Amino acid sequence: MGRRRARELAFRTLFQSDRGGQSLLEVWASVRQELAEEEADETETSSYGEPLDAETVAFAEQLVKSYAAHSEAIDERLAASITGWTFGQMSQTDLNVLRLAVTEMLHGDDAPEVAIEMAVRLAKKFGGDESGRFVNGVLAKVLRALNRAGTAADDV
Repeated sequence: MGRRRARELAFRTLFQSDRGGQSLLEVWASVRQELAEEEADETETSSYGEPLDAETVAFAEQLVKSYAAHSEAIDERLAASITGWTFGQMSQTDLNVLRLAVTEMLHGDDAPEVAIEMAVRLAKKFGGDESGRFVNGVLAKVLRALNRAGTAADDV
């Protein structure tokens, strides 16, 4: 349950950065500050639901910082896997779910299939009626490209 909540926290951070025009790491610092303040003031209800444990926050931070460090390569990989849409035409929700999933597929420690399943759930929760299917289709294409690249690298 902690990793699911971490993914939601990272997703909200990316979404807030896109919407507010602030850098991703500035938004993350603000989120961390808000979490610390809520933890100190036990009477206040958290903006993020039940209090988050350190492991959950650390995983969210890993996702946010990994995307920040590799955003160009991740966006290039996504752009190559999305046909008929530009990032400007896509729902911000779908785009940010995709960004996090590809980040996790490339730089996470779970199997890519886990990242895809979790991304589909996140898309269904926060996106439109077709978001889950769209995210699943794009990420399946990304995974096929990664598998082809891995196979080609193994042949060399």
